[in-house]
Amino acid sequence: MAKFLVTGGAGFIGSHFCDVALQKGHQVVAFDDLSTGLEIFLTEAKKNPNFRLAVGDIREYSQISDVANNFKPDWVIHFAANADVRRGLERPRRDLEYNTIGTWNVLDATQKSGCKNFLFSSTGSVYGEPEVFPTPETCPFPIQTSLYGASKAAGEGLISAYSMGFGMNSVVFRFVSIMGPRYTHGHVFDFAKRLRQDSSTLAILGNGKQLKSYLHIEDLMKGIWLTIESKPTGFNVYNIGHDDALTVDQSVNYICEYLKINPKRTYSGGERGWVGDSPRIQLDTSKLKKLGWSAKHSLEKAVKDTIGYLTENSHLLNRID
Repeated sequence: MAKFLVTGGAGFIGSHFCDVALQKGHQVVAFDDLSTGLEIFLTEAKKNPNFRLAVGDIREYSQISDVANNFKPDWVIHFAANADVRRGLERPRRDLEYNTIGTWNVLDATQKSGCKNFLFSSTGSVYGEPEVFPTPETCPFPIQTSLYGASKAAGEGLISAYSMGFGMNSVVFRFVSIMGPRYTHGHVFDFAKRLRQDSSTLAILGNGKQLKSYLHIEDLMKGIWLTIESKPTGFNVYNIGHDDALTVDQSVNYICEYLKINPKRTYSGGERGWVGDSPRIQLDTSKLKKLGWSAKHSLEKAVKDTIGYLTENSHLLNRID
């Protein structure tokens, strides 16, 4: 039995991680400020005596430090973040506070607690707008195009420095957009909310031709646990995403097919939906595949599982902004 401290543990990805960890017989403390994470995602976890929820804010060093020092985890899994890429320029300090300073707080608290193992959820957005597709982990970082990507890249830099300086074992995952049950932000959520209000029309940012890879939450969990159980040493970076990609229009097709509707589509135009939106994200996952990982779910299933979950839990569309 190992002890896992999971920041953002009540969120979409974090709550799934907690469930899997508990199923594997581990002890888990979920640390979350519940600003976007929801306790209902932890309904099953809270029934397990090996689980505890600690309500706290990663921006407050003393809060995460106290939990880490008292729990003495074997692993710290850092999912907590501001993931609102689109509104980054409206609230630029949020990315700095949550994704960079917050990451330092969690990282330093991890090191001072005596824990040597750290896993970080980064993003494919750190590649900006690369020239190589699928994009490998070794691709040089171009100019950063979003504050979100820049803040995550800064977090990666801190983690690599702590790994080298303090002898920590760290894993950085560069995610594509993740989909599936408990999904609470992103284009499928936005479209589901709009179509629930008016199924006759759908406004789409950009030209609908933005090409993105996505991944089902179950495939993400398999990749994360594969690396943890391989007992990594030093500093490690892995891309994770599906080999296939969808345009925004193709994703809308799957959503409308599931809902059995045919709204009139309007477009704001241009290659990008907003400043910092990459027209194409497709990652090379050959490094992770060498460990034995592969995606099992199609992108169609990922989208339809997501819209299906939101349809069955439509109250979430009103509770989350």
